[in-house]
Amino acid sequence: MWCADNWKDYELIDTTDGERLERWGKYILIRPDPQIIWNGVANSPLWKRADGIYRRVGGGGSWVKNDLPAQWNINYGNLRFILRPMGFKHTGLFPEQAANWDWFSEIIRKAKAKSPDRNVKVLNLFAYTGGATMAASAAGASVVHVDAAKGIVAQAKENAQLCGLADAPIRYIVDDCKKFVEREIRRGNKYDGIIMDPPSYGRGPGGEVWKLEECVDELVGLAAKLLSDDALFFLINSYTTGLSASTMGYILNLKVGKTHGGHLDAQELGLRVSSTGGVLPCGASARWWSEE
Repeated sequence: MWCADNWKDYELIDTTDGERLERWGKYILIRPDPQIIWNGVANSPLWKRADGIYRRVGGGGSWVKNDLPAQWNINYGNLRFILRPMGFKHTGLFPEQAANWDWFSEIIRKAKAKSPDRNVKVLNLFAYTGGATMAASAAGASVVHVDAAKGIVAQAKENAQLCGLADAPIRYIVDDCKKFVEREIRRGNKYDGIIMDPPSYGRGPGGEVWKLEECVDELVGLAAKLLSDDALFFLINSYTTGLSASTMGYILNLKVGKTHGGHLDAQELGLRVSSTGGVLPCGASARWWSEE
């Protein structure tokens, strides 16, 4: 398991009864998590001091307590992000992804150190509010950031401003990711690194509903056609129950490893629970990279 252990402004304090108790900067949140199936083992007194509580109600949910500001900021190393309590329990950031940010940032930095004049081009698909985009850019890459939600891309631009990357070589695209990749293939564009974090469910440009487990093979296969001859890495992440790290790793090996060689690993992502020392699984990732 890959754990995001380098946070200072985020802490997973405790977990029980389907909920996680978290610190985001100076604010304490309680949010639901389907992985937390254990009950009656609350360890922290901070459960009673939460500033924000999100609860599931039927097929939806809402903030049943919200003493939070409309937005606030937290840091991860030299990166800085806006947090906003959203309607579907999200805050605009997935802290477990920091384990992936650290991984590909080191690959980019090594490539730049080896060849300072190299323009390391990274494509970030389903890029959300840009955590991975900012990490890759700060490491020295040129990034193409693609997401279908205009408001989410706008927040990514705000994050770039906070990170001091407003003038960095980041191109923001509001588009359907699959359609964008297909056009890039036709244009003959290539990338040295590809990051994919597709949602479990989505809608295509014509309103059609798709499920990730039914199209992940095609998505990876299409994106793999954009890898340069001397590509550095390919990362795919999933929060889809039933789509295991090993399954994604197998697909990545078929689509990338067979043609580019290199190395591959696939594991769960995790956040350490400070009150118990245990680790909460938070999705899964498969990684391919070309060099040790």
